[in-house]
Amino acid sequence: MEAIVYERFGGVEVLALGRADKPRPGPGQVRVKVAAAGVNPVDYRIRNGWMRHAFPVAFPAIPGLELAGTVDELGAGVTGFAVGDEVFGHSDTGAYAEYALATHVVAKPAGLTWEQAVALPIAGETSERVLGQLGLAAGETLLVHGAAGVVGSVGVQLAVARGATVIGTASPDNHAFLRELGAIPVAYGPGLVERVREVAPAGVDAVYDAAGKGALPDSIELRGGTATRIVTIADTSAAEHGVPFSGESMTDPVPVFAAHARLAVEGRLRIRHAETFPLAGAPKALELSEGGHTRGKLVVMP
Repeated sequence: MEAIVYERFGGVEVLALGRADKPRPGPGQVRVKVAAAGVNPVDYRIRNGWMRHAFPVAFPAIPGLELAGTVDELGAGVTGFAVGDEVFGHSDTGAYAEYALATHVVAKPAGLTWEQAVALPIAGETSERVLGQLGLAAGETLLVHGAAGVVGSVGVQLAVARGATVIGTASPDNHAFLRELGAIPVAYGPGLVERVREVAPAGVDAVYDAAGKGALPDSIELRGGTATRIVTIADTSAAEHGVPFSGESMTDPVPVFAAHARLAVEGRLRIRHAETFPLAGAPKALELSEGGHTRGKLVVMP
């Protein structure tokens, strides 16, 4: 099969369109003919070797943690799926390929496109996990850094649905989008603490950092000098500030996938789509993701 492959850690230059053996499903796995693979910042962090503690890599490796496609083969003990079923979820073997194995998948609703479905797993599971770690409750105020990004915007919507007041940091050209999602937008950068205090004079109860761009000191100040109820998914200096870094997926994310698919079909969970690339264009997609200025989900379609 065709796949994007890399044999050492590094930048996009280590990626190449090549050939790989078609994987065979083990017990509990399905093989998926990939229709769409989601592009995520964690992909380039893994490729650079920065996430080895959470995502060990065996070379040659295929990137991509998020897939949508059609079940092609069933492993031993798999129930609830049949060959030909359309599914989405997490990839076990790398999604930037014609075929991939998966353990945690759910049925794709007919009302979702491949691009919409593949945007749900990581953003949804990550935000659901972080909001749980923060213990966010109705009536509280949450500050979300990187609120207009794919993961941050899902976090905003899930927090609003819980009854929280959400303040989202983003560039000014994304403020209208955040208002549509129910958040109060503020610009990031110098003066952030003062801008947040203007809209939340009583302070913030929790902080979700989906940006990883040095906002933890400001977050601690906004929390009254404490690192409690602050979680980052992107700032590798978290330990220096006493802030938890949330990187490990839920043991069983399938119920979350299914719940978020229902919300998406009903129009109650929105993810902007930015651009679609062929498999050979995956390095360009990752380069754009690493640049951090895309407005919406990047998708690779083998």
